[in-house]
Amino acid sequence: MRTSATNRRLRVLLYSIAEGTLKPRPDFQRRLVWNNKHKNAFIRTVLEELPFPEIYVAAGEVDDRTARGTELLVDGQQRMTTLFQYFKGSAELKLEKDIIPYDQLTSDSKMRFLEYEVVVRDLGAVPFDTIMTIFQRINSTSYSLNAMEINNSRYDGEMKNLSFRLSEHVFFEEYKVFSSTDIKRMQDVKFCLTLIITVFSTYFHRDDAFEEFLEKYDEEFEQGNTIFKELNRVLEVIDQMNISPNSRAFKKADLFTLIIELHRLMFKDKIEINSTILRDALICFYEKVESSGKFANKDDPIGEYYRATLQASNDRGSRITRGRVLRDIIKGVC
Repeated sequence: MRTSATNRRLRVLLYSIAEGTLKPRPDFQRRLVWNNKHKNAFIRTVLEELPFPEIYVAAGEVDDRTARGTELLVDGQQRMTTLFQYFKGSAELKLEKDIIPYDQLTSDSKMRFLEYEVVVRDLGAVPFDTIMTIFQRINSTSYSLNAMEINNSRYDGEMKNLSFRLSEHVFFEEYKVFSSTDIKRMQDVKFCLTLIITVFSTYFHRDDAFEEFLEKYDEEFEQGNTIFKELNRVLEVIDQMNISPNSRAFKKADLFTLIIELHRLMFKDKIEINSTILRDALICFYEKVESSGKFANKDDPIGEYYRATLQASNDRGSRITRGRVLRDIIKGVC
């Protein structure tokens, strides 16, 4: 495929968006996910007349009666939409104090903004399937991204940052919860994000709630510090029990359930935890799961729990089953 790259004045692109001849939201694009921090940083780039990477366009529909045509914005949606919001003074855009609104710029500054040159690579008239392929290639890496890696590239807000903070807790290193491969693939952050969302809401299916919560709490997460302190306290309680690091309590599925159910009892049900008594009960429980779980009757709580750690352990149903069984064990001694 032969493509051509040219420079277009920003004013030409903004006018095209306003007129509807440049479509910044064709169906293949990802939803807008930049928060105001990203937008402000990008606006500074343009106001300081620094370059940014090229955008990609392709030919859209042409009205054969009027000869009026459209272009599709294949890559660069967030950049162009941000600049259009700034130009129009959109209420969706909250400018930081050091950025002067467009309508308050001097005439010279407005002209410099409008005359800013954008590198545009024109793909021409290509089939929709080809546009899809190009977009995916532009936004792909050499290996398949998991849900956490994709969301990490899309969000940089409060809830995601809280997940990173929690994943750095010394507890996870001391008990060797995550392998080096887990950490490289952000499985530690994913684990902690799942903890935070579950504590904040309820058990959910696999990664299904990630995007909803990361987007909703990207700008602000008022409950974040409280949840962080509560989870820290839960980790302290588990650490104080001095359970062997070799116990299955520190396998990811088991540890996830233990943290969630302890948090529920300590902070929602307000039940006082006796670490010494609970320690003995948990050691006994995990030993039974390890030694006889696979032989236990399907109606036996030990067997139920064991199967919920083995089969589809991240499904909502499995999480609920493990939680119910472990909750009964903990309540029985508290």
